[in-house]
Amino acid sequence: MRTIRLLDLDTVPALRSQTVYHAVAYAMTSQTPDTIILVSPAEPYVCIGYHQELDKEVDIAYCQAHGLPVFRREVGGGAVYLDYGQIFSQWVFQPGQLPASIDERFRIYVNPLVDTYQALGVNATHRPINDIHVNGKKIGGTGAAQIGNAEVVVGSLMMTFDKATMSRVLKVSSEKMRDKVFESLEQYMTTLSEQLNPLPARQVVKDLYIQKCAATLNAEIVPGAWTAEEEAMAVELDARFTSDEWLNQRGGLRQQGVKIHQDVQVVERALKAPGGLIRVTARLREGRIDDISLSGDFTLLPVFAVAALEQSVRGLTATQDQLVARIGEAYRSIGIQSPGVTPEDFAKVIASVATN
Repeated sequence: MRTIRLLDLDTVPALRSQTVYHAVAYAMTSQTPDTIILVSPAEPYVCIGYHQELDKEVDIAYCQAHGLPVFRREVGGGAVYLDYGQIFSQWVFQPGQLPASIDERFRIYVNPLVDTYQALGVNATHRPINDIHVNGKKIGGTGAAQIGNAEVVVGSLMMTFDKATMSRVLKVSSEKMRDKVFESLEQYMTTLSEQLNPLPARQVVKDLYIQKCAATLNAEIVPGAWTAEEEAMAVELDARFTSDEWLNQRGGLRQQGVKIHQDVQVVERALKAPGGLIRVTARLREGRIDDISLSGDFTLLPVFAVAALEQSVRGLTATQDQLVARIGEAYRSIGIQSPGVTPEDFAKVIASVATN
């Protein structure tokens, strides 16, 4: 029977709750066992997705005033407030140990989470692509990435969640919109603490989850040790994840609809696709895409796919047909996977910059 290492790290500093799974991935060799990590942060913090831009997603002043650090992960998805109320489940597997299809990979990852909730008496179901719902309310999502040589899928068991702070840390256009965000979180998100009274003990939930993982993966899951190589990598990543360069990357074009001169303008547009928000910031010169930056909370593999898409459309006129053809070619040539987001979606939002 296949053996999977369990690293139940319990509670660690906020930063380490993110760098731990990155460290296992980057330190992975052919001898490293597939690994499931369970961990919670000792302090609250905000985490943004790999493709997001910090100053567009997070109310930085609020976070600084309230002592909330902000970190960028190497997994897609959106900005989120995190604290001890979530038990993070982080799978770090050898290449080939998870399905090549991202949709199927999410299904396998979500299955033991759903089974755990159901065993506890919560009516949880998988809501494709990568969410878990309880009677129409979200109780968790997942993210996937290729980090180093490893295949990574992450998510959490939602014991509690501070919806008020989540609505406050996001950057929004008005207080009216912020109120709407909080109202929506209240209406369309739930947790174990809201579903069960009393709330089960954390260890009970973790033990049950590991049982369900073993059944889904047809594997024996055994406690393992955090290695010296992984600790050394984590220390290195701790430094990188707290650097301004890492946190503020993808900063290139930040102005919205600014005319530089008669033939040059900078434009920003966004599109909500089923698989996430796509934001494009482009510089147009004489009707052609002179420079472009793509960001958002979508999942896109391989890791260099965003840069490849940006490069593929530079120099084109922002017309739908040209963009669909060129982006589709990029998808085929490097095997891009983007669950819930199509080449047509990227083409549509990029083409919309020409209407500024």
